[in-house]
Amino acid sequence: MITSLSIKNYALIEKLAIDFSKGFSIITGETGAGKSIILGALGLALGKRADLTSLKNKEEKCVIEAHFDISKYNLLPFFTENDLDFENDTIIRREILPSGKSRAFINDSPVNLQELQELSLYLIDIHSQQQTQELSDEGVQFKIIDAIANNQDIILEYQSFFKKYKSDKSKLNAMLKRKEEASKEQEYNAFLLNELVSAKLKSGEQETFEADYEQLNNVEIIKESLDKSLAIANEEQIGVSHNLNEIKNSIQKIAIFSSDYNLLFERITSLKIEFEDIAIELNRCADKLINDPEQLNLINQKLQLIYNLQKKHQVLSVDELIVIQTNLENSVLELGNLDEEIESVSKAVEESVKKLDSICDEIHENRITAIPVLSQKLVTILESLGMPNVRFKMELNRTQAYFENGKDELQFLISANKGTDFGLLKKVASGGEMSRIMLAVKAILAQYSKLPTLIFDEIDTGVSGEIANRMGEIMKEMSVEMQIFAITHLPQIAAKGSEHFKVFKMTVGEDTQSELKLLSDEERITEIAQMLSGTVISDSALNHAKALLN
Repeated sequence: MITSLSIKNYALIEKLAIDFSKGFSIITGETGAGKSIILGALGLALGKRADLTSLKNKEEKCVIEAHFDISKYNLLPFFTENDLDFENDTIIRREILPSGKSRAFINDSPVNLQELQELSLYLIDIHSQQQTQELSDEGVQFKIIDAIANNQDIILEYQSFFKKYKSDKSKLNAMLKRKEEASKEQEYNAFLLNELVSAKLKSGEQETFEADYEQLNNVEIIKESLDKSLAIANEEQIGVSHNLNEIKNSIQKIAIFSSDYNLLFERITSLKIEFEDIAIELNRCADKLINDPEQLNLINQKLQLIYNLQKKHQVLSVDELIVIQTNLENSVLELGNLDEEIESVSKAVEESVKKLDSICDEIHENRITAIPVLSQKLVTILESLGMPNVRFKMELNRTQAYFENGKDELQFLISANKGTDFGLLKKVASGGEMSRIMLAVKAILAQYSKLPTLIFDEIDTGVSGEIANRMGEIMKEMSVEMQIFAITHLPQIAAKGSEHFKVFKMTVGEDTQSELKLLSDEERITEIAQMLSGTVISDSALNHAKALLN
């Protein structure tokens, strides 16, 4: 429960500090006095977004601090999970700096807004007129039924599996799409791969084939040149070999006369040996030279195949073609691996579906059991709130689709008056009836939830007289188990509170400020009398106020 609230430099509030007690607290005040400002400040403390318009004085920071007694609400796991210090008296502080920057703290540890908002879900439910309209929303209706059905834990389990199911399903769809796209290319890729495999490519073979082709293609020219060279080298009288031998013999005769001549002799000897070796090589080349048109044709075909593949794949070497072949082989392999992955993820999806369906069955059965309980409790409370002929029909239908809370669809129908057909809440119920239905819902939920504090912001819209009196009684009964605040314009409700706060405006110099004050017994009589008769308080209004309070 909230034990105190302090506000500094927020909207029309310069500085305010107020303590709260357990039970049923009333907040009243004239329209525009600042009741919404108090709720706005509390909303900031609970994690709502803020801007510079929140600051009364734009040069100073705004600070809102709320103290909560959480000793009875088993919140230690939340604090442990978020690495926060747990204190029975937990302090939430929100600061908005003149720069527009916002900071939040839980027990002096800095936190982000998401953590603040998560904690607030365990602390306070602020009911507004907008929330009354949300009663027509299917999601809100399910939350009501699931609270009574005690489905909260099992829905959390369902959502965990549902998250995995959606992830696996998304992964599977992506894989199937990838396979479909790959399959479209697979036939062509298989053709390209087969073409490359059939070519039996080897690194370096292109250069060898090109050299062989040049030799075989020019065999006549080569033979003619080799024969001519051999003839020149080996001619008996004028051949190069004969002449080199003659030169060698001549120099040998004078080699002993000078070192220069001896050097020339050695050089000519080396030259003769080298030339003889060249002649032998020429002879060898001539001997092995074969005119083979068939081999030439085979090499030409091989080269044309290589050139065509290079042109098709836009590369310049056999090594690059081999890389492409490897990639195509990997692509085929990858498709095979993809099939295995698809099978694995498909099995995971099937398992998730089985588990989800099993949980959904349990959720559905719990709802089926809870619906008549909720319907009967609503009717009982609403009969006391001036709706004696109200009836509810809650139709729960199984679907094939998975939603965030199961597989059910819900129609929450009402007949507010005798002889009228059932219809949707938002179409059938009036504003005053919606207020009473929402109060009945909150009263029922209070029996099932462990929420410490509930704030009703003008839930009495559209009601008066004895109905208002009964609404006050219901809120008072709820306050036995939880802390209740009611912001109201009705004296019948205001008189039911154990504490009464008044919001009012006051002028200080040129400045207007909102204040919140805890009323004494006498001040409370005066406030309720004013709510009954207006600005001029009559004796009958004072007596009526005392009667209401008694």
